[in-house]
Amino acid sequence: MKAIQISAPGALNVVEINEPVLKDDEVLLDIKYVGFCGSDLNTFLGRNPMVRLPIIPGHEVGAVIKAVGKEVPEGFEPGMSVTVNPYTNCGKCASCRNGRVNACQYNETFGVQRNGTMCEYVAVPWTKVIPAVGISPLNCALIEPMSVGFHAVSRAQVTDNDTVMVIGCGMIGLGAIVRAALRGAKVIAVDIDDEKLALARSLGASEGINSKTEDVHARMMEITDNQGADVVVEAVGSPVTYVMAVDEVAFTGRVVCIGYAKSEVAFQTKYFVQKELDIRGSRNALPDDFRAVINFLRKGHFSSDQFISKVVKPEFALQGMEEWVKAPGKIFRILVEF
Repeated sequence: MKAIQISAPGALNVVEINEPVLKDDEVLLDIKYVGFCGSDLNTFLGRNPMVRLPIIPGHEVGAVIKAVGKEVPEGFEPGMSVTVNPYTNCGKCASCRNGRVNACQYNETFGVQRNGTMCEYVAVPWTKVIPAVGISPLNCALIEPMSVGFHAVSRAQVTDNDTVMVIGCGMIGLGAIVRAALRGAKVIAVDIDDEKLALARSLGASEGINSKTEDVHARMMEITDNQGADVVVEAVGSPVTYVMAVDEVAFTGRVVCIGYAKSEVAFQTKYFVQKELDIRGSRNALPDDFRAVINFLRKGHFSSDQFISKVVKPEFALQGMEEWVKAPGKIFRILVEF
């Protein structure tokens, strides 16, 4: 069967691999769409320190069940639209013992530490298959990245009393914007691209700040009556935005970090103490976050056309990735269609 493989930085090819053999506790998935995400882009560019090459990328899955193993419980039927929880957990580390399996110390994510789903068929344990009845396989491929943003909002314990600043309006940042707005918070979106800010407003942000053309601090003081944001979600992963998050959060506020900064970040640590901040990491997502995204998509207040920049066949995946490299700020998601 066809699969996409990244064998070295800049080397992305279509290869032939064996079809999976279904085990008794597994579900065989007919893959329809898989999204390229930021970690795949970094793998292609040789900037992903966690990846093990060669690798089949892909963990943003829209699929249909083809067959189920004999030990799979009821509720998984051939023809059902599903997505996949692409994270593993050991069950023994501190994170797992505390019920936060998304942050397992020994997690292996599909497409990073182990082969992913960018191929025609995959067999996965039934516990990792998430039914999404009523949602198209195309939209199923958007569930996982949105769930990461939903999880960050849960980590921040956002309520309807909060003003939430989300820095970065990519797929994950937009997921955070949607979830914060659904919780009744006032949401301020920050990005360097006006088109992304317009999309953020359509998804629930009441304010948008272009950090390339506007004075972010002045605008934040204006919008928040000189208080700052109760919650800041950092969804970029750069030294500039990490510092911005600490600068713009209110006294006794919460900063939630999703993005990985690729270099060291220099902070005025006095703000950690003076503001008595809660600074929290947010990694991956929990099953509840997946379910929340599915509930949102089922309500129909959403057009996938806004999120999907391009859909390509496997033979054109390299071309799509090269386009993303040339214009990273303009691409939301590229989906590969099998």
